[in-house]
Amino acid sequence: MTNLLEFDNIHYAYPNCRESLSGVTFSIKKGAKVALVGPNGAGKTTLLLMFNGVLEPSKGRVLFNGEPLQYNSRSLREVRKKVGLVFQNSDTQLFAPTVYQDVAFGPLNLGMTPDEIRATVTRSLAAVGLSGYEKRPPHQLSGGEKKRAAIAGTLAMEPEVLVFDEPTSSLDPAGAADLMELLDELNSQGKTIIISTHDVELAYLWADQVILVNKGTVIHAGTPEEVFTDPALITSSNLRMPAVLEVYTELVSRQMIGKTGSPKSVLQLVSSLEQISSKPKIDRAPGTITVCNVDATGVEDIKVWVTHNPGHKRGAMGARAKNIAVRESISLDFSYGVIDKGILRALVGESSLLLTPASMVPHVFRRVETYCRESGNTICVLPMENARTAPKTGE
Repeated sequence: MTNLLEFDNIHYAYPNCRESLSGVTFSIKKGAKVALVGPNGAGKTTLLLMFNGVLEPSKGRVLFNGEPLQYNSRSLREVRKKVGLVFQNSDTQLFAPTVYQDVAFGPLNLGMTPDEIRATVTRSLAAVGLSGYEKRPPHQLSGGEKKRAAIAGTLAMEPEVLVFDEPTSSLDPAGAADLMELLDELNSQGKTIIISTHDVELAYLWADQVILVNKGTVIHAGTPEEVFTDPALITSSNLRMPAVLEVYTELVSRQMIGKTGSPKSVLQLVSSLEQISSKPKIDRAPGTITVCNVDATGVEDIKVWVTHNPGHKRGAMGARAKNIAVRESISLDFSYGVIDKGILRALVGESSLLLTPASMVPHVFRRVETYCRESGNTICVLPMENARTAPKTGE
């Protein structure tokens, strides 16, 4: 991957204030999932506002695709097509009488025809799971729906990069999990995703690059493992270690398990514990994981499959899949952390059906394949179209 965005010795001070950013340098690869992590007041929001030129550094350069940002109107208009910013408070971004008009605002200003605007708005709302919301007033939406509407408005500009300021703030745990799944889906479609957060659990599990910020400087930029397994870095940033790492570190210190690599999830921690368990393993075949691409499978086919396979646990990833489950009264056993939960069920001999959009299907196969390679377990993953002829678990 090549560098898409670069910050080169960035300094910035608000009027009559001391510097908010001082000597900030880092780079971001195309297609990355990046978390700017730090306590409140660390300078994260100031950094975000520089990604598409809302703020101009007092010293240093911001580069996009190797070219320094220019701060004239024409250049800024071009960079803001490519780098979309979604604010923490969605109410500051939603201002039109209806959702349709809000999402159409950017394309309208780009000079698109009415037919082009209609197609773009329809596509953007479908991407965030808000099809059918076109006539809804934004103030009548829930917090999660407002966030999705704001994202749709940004997607309508067809950016390469999406930048989010505290994306899960004000959302309940289920809403936050839904939103992060949406960001994963957008990333799987090739978009670079950058978020600011002080939620170490979220950053450790989700990001593939963490930029640790405190007091206006970048303390460290690296993988989540590099950042969150260094107690000195965490302490100096007034943060704490993710819970799964705390448990793992304590187990290692008590010599209850060996150093097997820092677990990123409950699934990986359970696998480490199983490897040293003195309890005999139950001799049974693992369950299977069936993947249903909801973008290519008819609703009636899904319902028939569910009826014919009542013993399968069911999970859904992404807004479209979850909306289908709700609309068709398909009960779900898990709606977040779906892949790991499917793997955990398979390890105890239970099979699962995962409903997912087309863009996330390869991700499911890769995730299970990676787990099997690292753990030595074997779990069969089946596309739904082949599942009816597959042997039942244990046969």
